[in-house]
Amino acid sequence: MTSTADASSNHHSLRAELETLTTEAFRPELSQIDRLSTLEIAKIMNAEDATVPTAVATQLPRIAAAIDAVAERMSRGGRLIYAGAGTAGRLGVLDASECPPTFNTDPSEVVGLIAGGPSAMVTSVEGAEDSKELAEADLKQLSLTSDDTVVGVSASGRTPYAVGAVEHARARGALTIGLSCNAHSALAAAAEHGIEIVVGPELLTGSTRLKAGTAQKLVLNMLSTITMIRLGKTYGNLMVDVRASNEKLRARSRRIVALATGASDEEIEQALGATDGEVKNAILTILGGVDGPTAARLLEESDGHLRAALAASTG
Repeated sequence: MTSTADASSNHHSLRAELETLTTEAFRPELSQIDRLSTLEIAKIMNAEDATVPTAVATQLPRIAAAIDAVAERMSRGGRLIYAGAGTAGRLGVLDASECPPTFNTDPSEVVGLIAGGPSAMVTSVEGAEDSKELAEADLKQLSLTSDDTVVGVSASGRTPYAVGAVEHARARGALTIGLSCNAHSALAAAAEHGIEIVVGPELLTGSTRLKAGTAQKLVLNMLSTITMIRLGKTYGNLMVDVRASNEKLRARSRRIVALATGASDEEIEQALGATDGEVKNAILTILGGVDGPTAARLLEESDGHLRAALAASTG
């Protein structure tokens, strides 16, 4: 049991550590922000947000290198796994949950882990972020392989859950990425690919759901989207692997086939009917002049890359 003296010492040490972090810095020039008009506050916040893409731009070579490494492993059957606490964890879960409908991935291919489990998406789970052991336990349930990638996400770059996830994954031979918003972070140091988006102090002191959260969302967008482009989940800038799970997506599927082929509505309906509604296959039947089963075979032989399958169909 932790004594009062030990707890006081721990709090003092943590406070001293937080005071060294850019994301926790106090901005005296904003100390009277609550006395400004709503429009003035909105203008300040908007100007702050506008600095985030510039901060991301400084890390683009590191981001690109990480994406190429992820895509290489996923092409061999590996998974992309995000691990974080609080806002960072929620952003990882959000990105993972959007991959199946957007890219027709299996839910097990891109996974979001949040400290404290699914309930932490909507309710704070006290102490969960402080446990490296919890991260290790969560990852053990996934039976990591060397083809998997674990992305630790933490604004501070010190969150034990995120750091522990990366340390455990790296020890198991998985690819590791550390995404943080402070320079010289423990998370980046622990990972094979360290990405540090230094966005500076927040509008509200320490509220890293603001600029830091925006930066993390932008980078996670890049990690998943460009990886899927590299894996052949798109044709140009069209989402040809979209899963038509509702009326809007079914309409989008037909529009994608139309944009890719220029075919008539009748041809599109015939193609989708011959391919069980698979957009990529339908495009191949129209542009490659092949039937549904042949389209399926060519895509399988091309590892799902539509351009390669088209080349094979006309070669």
